[in-house]
Amino acid sequence: MKTQYTLAAAGLAWCAALQAATLNVSTAVQSQPDPSSPVILVLKAGSEQPAATDKVAPAPAGWTAIDVAGPFEGYVRNRDLTKQLDVLPGSTIYVAPKEGAAALAVFEKGDKAEITGLHGGWTQVHLEKTLVGYIQVSPAAAAPATPATAAPVAPVAAAPAGAPIGTAQAAPAAPTGDQNVALSRLFEGTLATTKSLLYPRRPYDWQLVDADGKRIAYVDLSKLLLTDQIENYAGHAVVVLGSLKSVKDTSDLVIQVDALRLK
Repeated sequence: MKTQYTLAAAGLAWCAALQAATLNVSTAVQSQPDPSSPVILVLKAGSEQPAATDKVAPAPAGWTAIDVAGPFEGYVRNRDLTKQLDVLPGSTIYVAPKEGAAALAVFEKGDKAEITGLHGGWTQVHLEKTLVGYIQVSPAAAAPATPATAAPVAPVAAAPAGAPIGTAQAAPAAPTGDQNVALSRLFEGTLATTKSLLYPRRPYDWQLVDADGKRIAYVDLSKLLLTDQIENYAGHAVVVLGSLKSVKDTSDLVIQVDALRLK
C-alpha cells in the first residue's frame, strides 16, 4: 500500500511539473498528431506549456493534446450559410478558401462566427471556439511550420517596385485604353456607395475612397457571389484584392475584385 501511495504521489508530481513546464523553443500546435497536419498556431519559446486536455482520447506517443483558445480565422463554403448569413451547424471551417484545403474545425451549435471577408464561393469567418490541438513532445517540435491560418487567402503577385500596400490611398496609375492590369494587387480604402439623389446612375454601385472621401476607384463586385453582404462593409476600412482597369470611354478606374475583407 505504501508503494502505491508513493507511485501515486510521484505521478501527481510529474503531472504538475509537466503543466508548469516552460517551452525552450517555439512549438507548433497542429490540428492532428501528424507533422504534416495544419498548424493552428505557434507557441513562443519561453511561454508556459499548456496542460494536456482530457476532451479527446490519449494522443499517440510523442504527442500531447491541448486546448487552444480562439479566435481563429477560417473559411466556409457559401452554401453552408443560411439566408440570415449564419454558419450552418455541422459545416466544416477550412484553413484556406480553396478546394482540398485542410479542415480547421467543425462548426457546432452555440459556436460564434463573424463574417469578415468574401472570396468568390467562400466566406471568411472569425471563429470564436476552443479547439483541441497537438504538440510534439520530441525534439522535432523545435522547427515549427508557419501557421496555416496565417497563410495568404490567395496567391498574390508582387506589386511593382515603389507601390507598397500602404500607398493604395493614392490614385492608382491608369492603364491605357481598356487594358486590364495583369497583376492582382492589394488596395486599401473605405468602401462607399456611389448612389445619390444627384447622381442616381453610375457605372458601378460601389467605390473605394480615401480618408478625404475622394474616390480611388470604382469596385466591380461581380465575382463575389454573396453580394447581399456588401451593405455590411459600407463605411468601413477594407482591403481589396483585385486587378485594375479603366472604365471605357471615361478617365475613371475600376478594381475587379477577387476578394474583400475588413481591414
